[in-house]
Amino acid sequence: MKMKNVLRVLIVTGDKDLKTALKSSSDGWEHEVFFADLHGSDIDGIIKFSPDVVVIDVQHDAGPGLEVCDLLKNDFMTAYIPVIILVDRRHLRRKLLKLKQGVDDYLIKPPDLLELRIRIEMAAKRSQNSFYASPLTGLPGSIIIEEMLEEKIKNDDTFVVGHVDIDNFKSFNDKYGYLKGDMVIMQTAYMLSTSVKRWGNKTDFTGHIGGDDFVFISTPDKYMDICQNFVCMFDMVMPFYYSGGDRRRKCVMSRNRLNRFEKTPLMSVTLALVMKNNPHEFNSIIELNEKMAEVKQYLKKIPGSKYMADRRIFKKDDHLTLRVFSNDESLVRDYKPLGQILVEENIVTLGELDNALRMHWKRGVLLGEALKDRGSISDERLNAALSLQENKLGSR
Repeated sequence: MKMKNVLRVLIVTGDKDLKTALKSSSDGWEHEVFFADLHGSDIDGIIKFSPDVVVIDVQHDAGPGLEVCDLLKNDFMTAYIPVIILVDRRHLRRKLLKLKQGVDDYLIKPPDLLELRIRIEMAAKRSQNSFYASPLTGLPGSIIIEEMLEEKIKNDDTFVVGHVDIDNFKSFNDKYGYLKGDMVIMQTAYMLSTSVKRWGNKTDFTGHIGGDDFVFISTPDKYMDICQNFVCMFDMVMPFYYSGGDRRRKCVMSRNRLNRFEKTPLMSVTLALVMKNNPHEFNSIIELNEKMAEVKQYLKKIPGSKYMADRRIFKKDDHLTLRVFSNDESLVRDYKPLGQILVEENIVTLGELDNALRMHWKRGVLLGEALKDRGSISDERLNAALSLQENKLGSR
């Protein structure tokens, strides 16, 4: 995500000497820097000004300073704006004890002016990146995805873009609730990004459009390994989000709008891929999206997990581009995720497992290590569960 070149920076201070020094220094910042005095705890002026970053001088005798920080973070119009405070070292401990979530960064007064400028620009960049990222998965969102694709089209790069969509996610969400639905989304994000990192190129990209829709960008020589390994993981893991009865039936029973029971298959995944092979194939992201929607529409008619590349990826004498994935039935029958084993053996609770999984997905920490870090499991019990998993697979 590109940070815009000119930032609007609002500095709130009543210190005349500090204001003079900042005014002199900020003339060479190439940003729009404005100054204001703090009048009580009114943030209306800040809202109207709409700054990219706010710097607040928290004077030892000016109590409202920290109150303003909290007000800014609790107001919908300003919650996304980074707040940096300037605080006297003598009062730092007392001030920090009062801080909750209202401050993004701080500097000791008098601040090094070069450091202040760097902190402002870094805070703005972090804010813009997080604003355009998915709050659930942390992956880049639709705006960043569009920028990446537009840049590749403009540069005439050869690339493959894949649109990933979870089939039958709505029926799962309706039956099991949005919290479990969020877990499925996070699990999918982790498995997709892991597949792209492990089997793709170092510069490949993974993004989260929203809901159960994802995108990855790779190259023609890598996309097949990414797809095959991701689909394999998805089909092995996702059934365990269902109850034992639904897993055995391989479907979810629910009532439709006519109050009649209907069967919905378990979740599967569809990957629609399109390639830009030469400068004449796509001139805009709209053309690319239309082609990807066409491939996806065709694939949605086919049950099960599958991926298909638009025919322009291949030469004329290549085989069919459709790949309907079918896992090894014995592998599916014998495989059981570590977390499932731990819950079934009453070693950890579902709540402990969910918390550890979030650490596993967000930070890439192994599930067992995450559980150990949280004090939920001992080495002995973890090793016993791993042995159960290995023995089951080894007996095939």
